[in-house]
Amino acid sequence: MRYGRSPEVLRDIHLTLPNGSFHFLTGPSGAGKSSLLKLIYLAHEPSRGLIRLFGQDIATVPRGDLPHIRRRIGVVFQEYRLLDHLSAFDNAALPLRIAGRKIETYRDDVAELLGWVGLGGRMHALPPTLSGGEKQRLAIARAVVARPDILLADEPTGNLDHEMGERILRLLVELNRQGTTVLVSSHDRELVESSGMPVLHLDGGRLQGVGGA
Repeated sequence: MRYGRSPEVLRDIHLTLPNGSFHFLTGPSGAGKSSLLKLIYLAHEPSRGLIRLFGQDIATVPRGDLPHIRRRIGVVFQEYRLLDHLSAFDNAALPLRIAGRKIETYRDDVAELLGWVGLGGRMHALPPTLSGGEKQRLAIARAVVARPDILLADEPTGNLDHEMGERILRLLVELNRQGTTVLVSSHDRELVESSGMPVLHLDGGRLQGVGGA
């Protein structure tokens, strides 16, 4: 993958994420971690090569089917991407609303999830009134609320203290146990090592290897 005419940000990447797997993605700043996640959640197309998701070659999937595929992928963005005019509850519930669910079917589940991420008392708050850590936790809640088939998280604990980071990790592990494939980009070496999960390492745009934490 390259941006414009710049040198390739990623090159010669061969990666398969088995269904139900959990991996951390590590590497120095500029190694291409965010770019790899963007390819997987279809924000960009590869400059060369191909991507297969859910058994389909993305290059041959009709454009009308892409939104449905994207809805099977939960994403935690570094920049949060919350809607400032919606409450914390409505931001977290947005994937369910888009899927056509009635609020009666998910009100309690969303409230419970917000409580788990430490936002039980902030459900009616608007994003501009939340701290950076609270926004991060809300973005995580929104990404996992619909129990996606794949969860991609770009530095999900970057603005959280160690205790909350461990709590979020437990949430991701529990989601993984229920069948979701999880890929987490992280600089938090202590968190990565404590998880015991397999590690993918990017350096210089290349996947250097796969190993234990």
